[in-house]
Amino acid sequence: MNARDILAQNLRALRRTKGWSQEELADRAQIDRTYVSALERCIYAASVDVLDRLANALGVNVAALFDEGTSATSKE
Repeated sequence: MNARDILAQNLRALRRTKGWSQEELADRAQIDRTYVSALERCIYAASVDVLDRLANALGVNVAALFDEGTSATSKE
């Protein structure tokens, strides 16, 4: 799997674990909902700044977004 695929899979899994919609995650990360959707579908590559916002919103380290294991761990 490439980095975009791993990010998409982990982003979706972490978001769903929290019970959040794409809109909820986007609001918390201060990005557009369509951008979250595009990331989850491997359409866009995220910048370091966006990765940081997403990780902070989800309560994980940025590295967890690229963890190839199925259990990206939360800082909570």
